[in-house]
Amino acid sequence: MDDEILKIQIGANIANFRKHRGLTQAELAGMLNYSDKAVSKWERGESVPDVVTLVSLAEVLEVTVNDLLRDPRALPEGNGKVQRAVDRAVKKTLKRKANKNVILSLSSILVWFVALLIFVVLSSVKIPYSELAFFYAVPINAIVLLSLRSAWRDFDWNRSLISIIMWGFLAAIYLTLLIILKINVWKIFLLGIPGQAAIILWFRMFRPMKNKEAENG
Repeated sequence: MDDEILKIQIGANIANFRKHRGLTQAELAGMLNYSDKAVSKWERGESVPDVVTLVSLAEVLEVTVNDLLRDPRALPEGNGKVQRAVDRAVKKTLKRKANKNVILSLSSILVWFVALLIFVVLSSVKIPYSELAFFYAVPINAIVLLSLRSAWRDFDWNRSLISIIMWGFLAAIYLTLLIILKINVWKIFLLGIPGQAAIILWFRMFRPMKNKEAENG
């Protein structure tokens, strides 16, 4: 089974069983010692709880782990109402993810179209080094994707995108100086080492953590 489909199914099941018990996301999160943001991500199909947490979820929601994992279409006939609700949630989430992917793709196409347009215009009027537009399109494209994903509160790719932005601009600047001024400033890439270390440490410090660890600490 496709991992994305499984995530969505688990998330939809969690959401519907939670609502069936009359719990809010915050209340369920408190019972599990997780943040409500973690529960929200589970229900949106953006991440899945680990095995131990799935067992705890099943106990809190008074269902079995299989109930949380199963395909909504495989639910017993007696749960037709839940089945239809879960099925609608799955379809809605799949559609939302598909729409986001389309928006991300169109945004990337737009960035590269602008880069191509700049190249065509500059090269047509005999302005040299117009090909540099493509090198700057790489980090700019990453900035656009980072902005969109952050607006959607989808932070899974932020570390990679920020790294691409940093290394992309360093590479573009290096190539600009090399091609135009004939200066080989390869040492500029040394700036990326502490920069990458800072990015890794920053995201490690702010990665999603269990509230349990904070409370027990």
